[in-house]
Amino acid sequence: MRIITAIKEMQSYVKHNYRRGRKIALVPTMGYFHDGHVMLIREARKLCDRLVVSIFVNPLQFGRGEDFATYPRDMKRDLDLAKEEGTNVVFAPTADEFYPPGYSTFVDEEKISKKLCGGFRPGHFKGVTTVVAKLFNIIRPHTAVFGQKDAQQVAIIKKMVRELSYPIHIIVIQTIREKNGLACSSRNEYLTVHERKDAALLYASLQKAQDMVKAGVRDAGKIAESIRAHLASSPVIKPEYVELVNPNTLERVSQIGERTLIALAAHVGMTRLIDNIFVEP
Repeated sequence: MRIITAIKEMQSYVKHNYRRGRKIALVPTMGYFHDGHVMLIREARKLCDRLVVSIFVNPLQFGRGEDFATYPRDMKRDLDLAKEEGTNVVFAPTADEFYPPGYSTFVDEEKISKKLCGGFRPGHFKGVTTVVAKLFNIIRPHTAVFGQKDAQQVAIIKKMVRELSYPIHIIVIQTIREKNGLACSSRNEYLTVHERKDAALLYASLQKAQDMVKAGVRDAGKIAESIRAHLASSPVIKPEYVELVNPNTLERVSQIGERTLIALAAHVGMTRLIDNIFVEP
């Protein structure tokens, strides 16, 4: 496995493999791998001749007062796991390499990025689209693999790929969960034992909502109210939003008449977590 930190070296590697007709897949990450990352890497490995995994804690995704400085990092462990899963290259640039002094060019989706998490984390998705666009330009992957846990990010990246005409196939892998149902996330590391136990209520509330839909409930308001009531049983969970939306436009729905995304964000103690589930009538 090769470790590349310089953009020009990464571009040279890509050019070399393009000349030989090799298919490249990319898994963009911020590191501190969990089971969800491993699954993304495994699926991407099946789709390509050369697999590139990026590890870059993107400062543009973090707002004022957020956890950029304390975001969990363990490069040695990440490299060991990446190698074990057959990764060909880990691209791990420094912030100065990726955003050199005087950097002032950004990619900003201006519609669906303002919904859901966008209302609570201004500028976050501008950071996401900028870093992903740069990675796409540097690595020129044929395929890029993302996780469904970040449903809004997935919708935004798909829209960016479509509207900026990137010749890249986006693959989305289902959310990988811990034994208690909690969606795998690097930020789960912040949770205390008690908080981790209560955090399982996030997915449990979504499952209850799914059962309501299966039972014939179509009123989005009633379903959202049920989720909030379920989360209220824990004193350490403070919901930020609970929304039922169109999966592509992220527009709110009042009645479930077709495939619908139920998305939520909540603070469990001091840790902000997200989760989501699809339901169909």
